[in-house]
Amino acid sequence: MSDAHAHQDWRAWFAENGARLKLIARQWTRSDADADDVVQEAFVRFWKHQRHMPGNPNALVVTSIRRAALDLLRRSDRRTAREKAVAADTETIGWFEPEADPRLQSLAESLELLPAEQREVVVLKIWGELTFDEIGEQLAISPNTAASRWRYAMEALRKLITARTYE
Repeated sequence: MSDAHAHQDWRAWFAENGARLKLIARQWTRSDADADDVVQEAFVRFWKHQRHMPGNPNALVVTSIRRAALDLLRRSDRRTAREKAVAADTETIGWFEPEADPRLQSLAESLELLPAEQREVVVLKIWGELTFDEIGEQLAISPNTAASRWRYAMEALRKLITARTYE
């Protein structure tokens, strides 16, 4: 995605990566609609201001998504504190489509049980397709810490899914 690409290339790139970006956004948002808004805002911000920057475009877009999601969460938390009634109406969304394979539902339920720090690394590694170096930059941690969180998460997921299989 450089200047040499045609004006229409953003559509093809977004069509190819949009669903993955939405899964990433879901990690930091409270509803499906918020995830859509965050992806749109982050992608526009990236396309207007960052697409010319060197480096992996995935990492730049994920950074934009994370920042947009955190901004949205802060705004939402402030509004919730003022209104105090909105929290009960917040819709919880799943990781996968409702009619998905039962194994995916088991994985989604297990993912929810992970500590937030581990879940964040799993999402960035799998759906964000980031390296541990890039994950470390995103989360302001060392690559070794990112790799360690990944290992702990994979171990925990294995145990959780194995336990569910034998229930």
